[in-house]
Amino acid sequence: MKTDFKFSNLLGTVYRKGNLVFTPDGNSLLSPVGNRVSVFNLVQNSAYTLPSSHRRNISHLAISPDGHVLLSVDEDGRAILTHLPRRLALYHFSFKTSVSALAFSPSGKYLAVGVARTVELWHAPSIPKADSDDGLEFAPFVRHRVLVGHHDTVQSLQWSSDSRFFLSSAKDLTARIWSWSSDEDFTPTTLGGHKEAVLGAWFSQDQELACSDAHYGVDEFVPMGWRIAQRHFLTQPGAKLSCVAYHALSKLLVASFSSGLFGLYELPGFNMIHTLSMTHQGIDDVVINNSGEWLALGASKLGQLLVWEWQSESYILKQQSHFDSMNDIVYARDGDRIVTAADDGKIKLWDTQSGFCIVTFTEHSSGVTACELAPQGNVLFSASLDGSVRAWDLIRYRNFRTFSAPTRLSFSSLAVDPSGDVVCAGSLGSFDIHIWSVQTGQLLDQLAGHEGPVSSLAFSPSGGLLVSGSWDHTVRLWNIFDRTQSHEALQLQADITDVAIRPDSKQLAVSTLDGQLTFWSILEGSQSASLDGRRDVTGGRRLSDRRTASNVAGTKNFSCISYSVDGSCILAGGNSKYICLYDVLSGSLLRKFTVSVNLSLEGTQEYLNSRTLTEAGPAGLLDTQAEASDLENRIDRTIPGSGRGDLSSRRTGPAVRVTALAFSPTGRNFCAASSEGLLIYSLDSTLYFDPFDLDMDITPASTLEALSRRLYLQALIMGFRLNEGPLLKRVFEAIPSEEVGRLVKQIPMVYIPRLVRFVAQTITTSPRLESNLRWTEALLSTHGAYLKANITSLAQEVGMVQKAINTIQTDLARVSDENIYVLDYMLSQSAHKRGSSDTRITNVSSGDSYV
Repeated sequence: MKTDFKFSNLLGTVYRKGNLVFTPDGNSLLSPVGNRVSVFNLVQNSAYTLPSSHRRNISHLAISPDGHVLLSVDEDGRAILTHLPRRLALYHFSFKTSVSALAFSPSGKYLAVGVARTVELWHAPSIPKADSDDGLEFAPFVRHRVLVGHHDTVQSLQWSSDSRFFLSSAKDLTARIWSWSSDEDFTPTTLGGHKEAVLGAWFSQDQELACSDAHYGVDEFVPMGWRIAQRHFLTQPGAKLSCVAYHALSKLLVASFSSGLFGLYELPGFNMIHTLSMTHQGIDDVVINNSGEWLALGASKLGQLLVWEWQSESYILKQQSHFDSMNDIVYARDGDRIVTAADDGKIKLWDTQSGFCIVTFTEHSSGVTACELAPQGNVLFSASLDGSVRAWDLIRYRNFRTFSAPTRLSFSSLAVDPSGDVVCAGSLGSFDIHIWSVQTGQLLDQLAGHEGPVSSLAFSPSGGLLVSGSWDHTVRLWNIFDRTQSHEALQLQADITDVAIRPDSKQLAVSTLDGQLTFWSILEGSQSASLDGRRDVTGGRRLSDRRTASNVAGTKNFSCISYSVDGSCILAGGNSKYICLYDVLSGSLLRKFTVSVNLSLEGTQEYLNSRTLTEAGPAGLLDTQAEASDLENRIDRTIPGSGRGDLSSRRTGPAVRVTALAFSPTGRNFCAASSEGLLIYSLDSTLYFDPFDLDMDITPASTLEALSRRLYLQALIMGFRLNEGPLLKRVFEAIPSEEVGRLVKQIPMVYIPRLVRFVAQTITTSPRLESNLRWTEALLSTHGAYLKANITSLAQEVGMVQKAINTIQTDLARVSDENIYVLDYMLSQSAHKRGSSDTRITNVSSGDSYV
């Protein structure tokens, strides 16, 4: 089995903290999710996560006007410069301290950075265009000047349309107008009159008006001495203004409040268009795309992300992540969907191709602890702490059956028979295993025998055998239809945390609280192997730990295990930052995957930083909330005794951990439910590179020249790049049939979708039957796995190829039948003319002989 899995995508999390950014074309939205950045394509309805990650949570994002360069800055001021189309980290840089504001100039040449009370101006790092005289050389960070004048933290930076001036707004109740050039005869101007901190300031389209927003309302300034021309108040009962955005071209102002309400206003008349409520929690950021049609709003408390088209009053995107930890995950049979169950009482169905949540079930009134899909049919089962086990129809998306126990219990484990007729559940309050009939919903039996809470259940894929693990240090094997135990209880040395059965139903894996993984033969009921995973899983320490990372308690065991599809490997994870992949036969560690390097999470660092240690202890444990300048930030709304923490505010220190693991049915992917979200690792996560992007000399003449020199692969790719139908058809028809197989194997993967579309269009119109069939056969045999994985985006083209092949088959069968009948007729006529000839003629269709 291949083990070179790489990070592919992050699901289950759509927005955590920071500012949202639209791409210049307005078709994609960039959202910070912890220490990574997710990109939501709103036109193609897909999402992906950039592979680069920060050491802290991302606080600010900025994208260059051409959309090629993305600058992300974390809470410590460390920045990563990313080439967005290639998803490649170009440069790592540090601003030495935390950044409060970030903005590229419209020309793309300059970068303004708010650092505490100062504004730093930088020559923007960029990639020069190919037609420039500078060549393809990366332009690094070069600081131009530092501007001082504000007396408190700078909160917002906005440039003028000509990139000569910019506005800065700060918590010192003022906004200031600055000039980029120090040689220009311009005196910085201060715009005052606010009574609270200024959230943002913008120029109008003609730069004759400046607008600034504070917590209470909006002030409009005119350039005649920059005096206040108008003042408008934004008031909502029991709420304050939390964030604002302004679109100069359409004169649209969006104001969001701490109550979850946002309103749209038209300036300069300040006419209210409409007001809507997004959530009962506060909205953290709002942004408008360049066309002014779409609004993006993010709420970190509940992990909500909303894209709203205000003219048609419709949703473009509406996603919400789990706002509490995920407890269980399960792959669908086709591997295209993943089900997640969490402590927030919700069950979500995620599409692995698009990265979006398809449906959310909210019928459970308490945390959902386990979920399982019936092997036959589209039925999902879930167990919850509310004392119910529910069955869900994944076609109509409804709850069609609810199972309950005679007494009120909190179910913690779940298993479904391979036939889908029986569902079992175990609880922490009762030591019995409850069995229900799916057809009738009646309780069939209660299996007694365990002397402690049942922590894990699993059915063998062959059916009939149920395995249960308990905190009484035993694993029991039950024949549920015979109501007997197949073996004596398997005795272990510690509490059972999880059990898993190999796909061939011959081996059982058990993880225990002492960090041991033991393997048992199901047929013989004896232990076949064991391995010690304590040294492998241990890693990372918390700020409050008094021991080193290698000796810290609580991370030396696995809480979840999962077999691979072929049963040769097993995945194991627990309350640490590592996922371990073991070879079952040899018991050796094949690979360790690091879940997160985010230092904002507890348990990710190996050594404590001595510079953050104070006389009162680590600086991260000190409560500085009471020292905040704003009343809203000084209020402590945490529940006493709560240890999970708020995902949008890392000061409470949630710990890194892995709660569930699952392999996809194809074996090409596996997913892990962690503190960061639902991590997808894949063998097919390579970003396909187009080598012809480096060659700028692509013309019809050069394409025909390559074709004349028999450079068929180069000519075909150049034809795709030019996208001229007659030229591409000429190149396609000039390729010999014997070269088709080699070309299909050598063509870059980025051109496979284009080739499939072209072959699908050509096969229905071209009379070159043999050549078209050779192309189709080569594509399906060489890239069948890729076509299957991307069937959602290539469904139309694959359907066209299938329809064309069926048409060809029908036409060939009809022509063959007609030819047989014609030959029969001709032979019969020849025999009839010869009369009494002694010649024997054989009938082609039936084999009869004529004399």
